This record gives sequence, structure tokens and C-alpha cells, in this order.
Amino acid sequence: MLKRPELLSPAGNLTKLKIALEYGADAVYGSVASFSLRTRSAREFNLETFKEAIDYTHERGKKFYATINAFPFNSQIEPLKRHLQTISAMKPDAFIIATPGVMSLAKEIAPDIEIHLSTQANVMNVLDAKIYHDMGAKRIVVAREMNLKDVIKIKEEIPTLDIEIFVHGSMCFAYSGRCLVSSVQSGRMSNRGSCANDCRFKYELYAKNEESGVLFRLEEDENGTHIMNSKDLCLITHIKEIVDSGVIDSFKIEGRTKSEYYAACTARAYKMAIDDAMDDKFDAQIYENEINTLKNRGFTDGYLVHRPYERTDTQNHTSSLEEGTHQVNAISEDGEFFKCKYKIFPDKSYEIVAPTGSHIDDSENEISKVYSQDGKKFIKFKQLITKKGKVMSEIHSGNENEINLGVKLPKFSFLREKI
Repeated sequence: MLKRPELLSPAGNLTKLKIALEYGADAVYGSVASFSLRTRSAREFNLETFKEAIDYTHERGKKFYATINAFPFNSQIEPLKRHLQTISAMKPDAFIIATPGVMSLAKEIAPDIEIHLSTQANVMNVLDAKIYHDMGAKRIVVAREMNLKDVIKIKEEIPTLDIEIFVHGSMCFAYSGRCLVSSVQSGRMSNRGSCANDCRFKYELYAKNEESGVLFRLEEDENGTHIMNSKDLCLITHIKEIVDSGVIDSFKIEGRTKSEYYAACTARAYKMAIDDAMDDKFDAQIYENEINTLKNRGFTDGYLVHRPYERTDTQNHTSSLEEGTHQVNAISEDGEFFKCKYKIFPDKSYEIVAPTGSHIDDSENEISKVYSQDGKKFIKFKQLITKKGKVMSEIHSGNENEINLGVKLPKFSFLREKI
């Protein structure tokens, strides 16, 4: 019988962590700012809230992996030791680490905490996987450039090694973390957690005649000038095939800096896909439609199911960001009041997005009406009333008031509309 793979979601802050767990994640990963490759998002956790996040996750029977995958200088080794001691006392389920030296240090300081090798180590073959496993890595997050056949080979050769793959999220133009464009242009180094994502910028190309010094601008065609902009990885339609391989222990979603809705939508869609794959009722179009509601750079299935030379659609030369099919209008953290994320008007219907398995009854009162249509739940407001009782004619994202839903919805529900 096939083992159900773990669904691993990003936890950019405490709220996103809670949302990911509510929407189906089996585990989450996050960090404080020190020694992480996401220093911007990691600043949303301090040591107190990070401990709270780990405890909250464990109370729900889920796992928390602490990311410590930056590449330290000599001058940072002593601070790194103190950091490992501090985080290990919080009892995360694993450290995500990128270098052999930090692995060795972690095993010395916290021998009881698992080591997961970061994708930044760029493991592509059995030889490297075996070396890291022999050094103490319980799990390897293989390079995004890996092919499923090669992953299967690693599992066959090293059956005691857990294998984690990225199934969704941003793709690096270079091998993960090896690009130097950000360092050259802005002094922000990718392998130290401060990549400026320069590959997403729009560039103009020039040709120079060395003899005359004349500089010519190269005219661009309809493909635009986003010459280094990779599309986002999306393997949602291949989940059944990957599950059936029986070699993947964890499906990882990228995106600690992404929105609360992203945390919810990706966890929800991939949980449905995994559950349906296990139950042999997989329907790729359902999950693809859900993922397409997200803002994205265009989607590609990357390299896991194709060889690199077979890929013709991994780049988006036109734009660094595209709208999804839906606009997120509001979020309700407690299920009783909502905060506006875009616009809310009376007498207009909004689709309710709630954690998989939630039950929402149709209802109607003086504030709102909840009804079913085409297998989905919608809400229409008769009145927009703030938590303090003020009646509003409409609500926009700049309004910080919490607005009465009029009904009890599952916590961390979202309201959205089709664009």
C-alpha cells in the first residue's frame, strides 16, 4: 500500500502558519531572521512568536521544520552556535540546513533533532545523496532540476533516506541560490537570504561596437524584455503520477513571502489532489482551476516529469506577474467578522473559500444571506456593519474596521470573486 506523502507548507508568519494548518498542511517550515534564506519574511517572527508557532503546530499533531539554510562566514560561526542552541530548545521537528559544516554543528549541539538537507545543496544524484545521508541527513530536499526517474533511483539505492520535492512556487533562474545578479546589482546576496529577485526585472539589451564606441539598442519583439523571468512551478496535475511512484515522502510548497490567501489556496488544492490520488479519484482539472485563482508568473511543470531540453515553456518573457482568475476580497480570521482585502459592496455575491471538509449551512438574516450554487457557497450582504455597529455603504481595502459577517463561518475563511 502506498504511503501518503506529507504536505509541507510555508509559514511566513504566525497567521499564515495557522491558515496553512487549517487548510490541510501536515507540516510547516519557517524561521527567524538569523541564518535563513528568507530574511524579509523571517523578520515577522521573533523568538517569542517562533516558539509560539512551534507549540501551536505540535498541539495540532503537526510538524514544524526550522529553516537555518544560509551560508555563514567564519565571523558568524559563534553566533550560529548560539542560534542553534536557542532554536533547538524550542523543539522543532527538524532543521533545514544547506551546508556540511552547519549540519555537523547541528548534530553536535542538538543530536536529537533531525537534519533535512536544503535544496540549496543542489543534490542531483545518488552519490551526493548518499554522502549527505551518511553525514546524518534524515531527509534531502532534492534540487528542483531533478527528474522523477533520478529521484526514484536515489530511493532505490538509499531506501532509508526521506525525499522531499518542491511541487509549487517560484523558480530560480539559476540553480537554486547560485545566481549572482542580485549581488552584482544591489549587493544583496542570494545565499545569504537577501536576494532582490533581479531576474524578475525588465531589461533592455544593447550591442556595442568596440571600434567606434557606438551603442545600439536591440529592438524587442512581442515577447518583451523579461529575459530571465522563470515561470512558477506547478505540479498539481502530476500529483497522481508522483504519488504512484511511491518514492516521495514530502511535497513542499514554496512561498513564505506570499499572501495569506496563497497559503490557504495552495494547501487546500494540494491536499485535495493528494487525498484524491490516494483514493484513486484524481481529477486534475479541479485542482488546476483552484490554483489558477492565484496571482502568478505563468505556470510550468518544471523538470520533474520532463528533461530540461524538452522544456519550451519555462520562461515568461512578457511580465513578472499575472493576475489569477479570482480577486480576494476579504479574510475572516475568527469566522464572525471580516477584514477587507479589496472591495466589498452590499447586494453583491462573493464566493466563500473555507478549509477542505468544512460545513457551511445556507442561511439568511438581516445582515447577510449564505446560499449554494454550482457546488459552491456564496455570501451576499444586505448591510455592512462594523464591529462597533456603524453602517457602511461599501468597504475598501484601506478600511481597517472589522465587518460583521452576519453568520458563523469556519475561521480563516476568505471571500473572493471571479475577475
